[in-house]
Amino acid sequence: METPKRLVPYSVHLPEDVYLKMKKAATERKASAMVRDAITMMIEGNDVYNSGYRKGVRDSMNIVNQNEGAKSISYAGQTIADSIVSDLEFMLK
Repeated sequence: METPKRLVPYSVHLPEDVYLKMKKAATERKASAMVRDAITMMIEGNDVYNSGYRKGVRDSMNIVNQNEGAKSISYAGQTIADSIVSDLEFMLK
């Protein structure tokens, strides 16, 4: 799975009690990531361990893609960031 280049908005309807909890999480800047992670876990059909593992790998890919040093150093025509992300993508298969 490739690191997402852009995020597409999607609307959901929630029971009021869940909505209120999400609203509280939103004040802590956690709501979008929480919903995104839950949907990804359900769609991928993984158990909790595998979902957590895959999320950790995806988070690592994002960190590497944001690292200015890794993006600016190249070897054999490929940036270090691209090389590492390619190796990490292999772990998601």
